[in-house]
Amino acid sequence: MKRVLVTGGAGFVGSNFIRMMAAHHPDWRIINLDALTYAGSTDNLKGLSGDYAFVRGDIADSACVTALFGQYAFDYVVNFAAETHVDRSIASPQDFIRTDVLGTHTLLEAVREQGVARYVQISTDEVYGSVAAGAFAEDSPLRPSSPYAASKAAGGLVVQSFYRTYGTPVVVTRSSNNYGPWQYPEKIIPLSITNAIDDQALPMYGDGLNVRDWLHVEDNCAAIDLVLHRGEVGEVYNIGGGQEATNLAVTEAILARLHKDRGLIRFVADRPGHDRRYAVTCDKLKALGWTPSVAFAEGLARTVDWYIAHSEWWRRIKSGEWRAYYARHYAELEEPRT
Repeated sequence: MKRVLVTGGAGFVGSNFIRMMAAHHPDWRIINLDALTYAGSTDNLKGLSGDYAFVRGDIADSACVTALFGQYAFDYVVNFAAETHVDRSIASPQDFIRTDVLGTHTLLEAVREQGVARYVQISTDEVYGSVAAGAFAEDSPLRPSSPYAASKAAGGLVVQSFYRTYGTPVVVTRSSNNYGPWQYPEKIIPLSITNAIDDQALPMYGDGLNVRDWLHVEDNCAAIDLVLHRGEVGEVYNIGGGQEATNLAVTEAILARLHKDRGLIRFVADRPGHDRRYAVTCDKLKALGWTPSVAFAEGLARTVDWYIAHSEWWRRIKSGEWRAYYARHYAELEEPRT
């Protein structure tokens, strides 16, 4: 039996990963360490079957991490725990540095001391910054634009340094923009879906022509599982959906699926340091046998339908901390463009 520590497993990607691992590896014992900050919830894992345990704790708390590693002899550690929302990183960068850098280092020290067989660091394509044409490979320079991206780049570099200095068996993944079920409704897709359902304005930064490469969360989780088992120690693997679309096109597709009017879109002032386009190559990962399986049109339709069917989940979220944050962040919406 494998003992696996998943940190940040009550968040969006982490909870989807745990669900997939519980289904694909029923003999695993999965321990989920999560601080349950605003975007994490044990509701994301309701109904989960299998050998699973939840521990509330902070990866930057060395006493908590040491105690947990003393209780379990982990075979694998997969670190999803992170502050992730760019807008929040602009307002409060220290929170991101604490979790994404200090927390990563705290985990690595425990991994090194215990002799864990494999550590996977979950990162983002945002560490590369914007690219006007072509796509970034794993050896491209890191040029993060936001405090969020910088904290993820720094955490990843600490991970790689532990491999080069101590021989710690680490692997890093950098994925493109994920979407799918259980995503906290502050990111563009779940925010647009839930606002549109209620005929509320859909905020759109700048001209809406920023391009993202969309990756369904199930494809990302499958790639992480593959890298966990077959990735080469010390390497970085890009995970991209290969399906680019502008923010405006994505929002229009959501409105069409919901049979809502385009007039719900409200253009707002662009955020500082807003990267224009992300794109990555995935040749290294595809050489291991992975390819994305969910076409964006299909995945987006499934996602819209999921939020329609799970309104009790996101309505509960949008009645709490989310409401105060949204009121502060989108206090002044511009008139819709014609």
